[in-house]
Amino acid sequence: MALHTETMLAQYNLWANEVIYAVVAGLPGPAVAAPQDTTFGSVLRTLGHNYAVGAIFQAHLERRAHGFTVRHVPDTTTFDELRTMQRDLDAWYVTWIDGMNDSELDQPIRFQFVDGGEGMMTGREMFFHVVNHYTFHRGFVVDTLRRMSTCVPATDLTVYLCSHARK
Repeated sequence: MALHTETMLAQYNLWANEVIYAVVAGLPGPAVAAPQDTTFGSVLRTLGHNYAVGAIFQAHLERRAHGFTVRHVPDTTTFDELRTMQRDLDAWYVTWIDGMNDSELDQPIRFQFVDGGEGMMTGREMFFHVVNHYTFHRGFVVDTLRRMSTCVPATDLTVYLCSHARK
């Protein structure tokens, strides 16, 4: 059975991340990691946080250890490395959701948060969390980029649905 909403959200997330990464790729090199007045301190660190959370939940969905001790990538991670990692992870979510069905998605999964706390969510809840989390923190990146006088195309779900998903 096709999971139309979940499939659309996985594809939307991939598209929206690509839009943001394309804008960031156009910045002068030092600007990507330059200190900014934002929660994570820079555009690169915000993107790195977003990736880390997606990778952590990927591991939960695969029922394996994730190896993260913090919710961000190492500061030595370059923008190009992070962009490749994010593309691969976004593609994994698209492929993963394509192979799922409702009963599989609704199975509870026990996991451990990075801080050691115990959690339990269904695969569907984890997936929705990841999409929501990405959307939330892409907003941080957009705000930071606009304060840097950088033009950022809209990445709203409505833009994706009206301009990309139905073509």
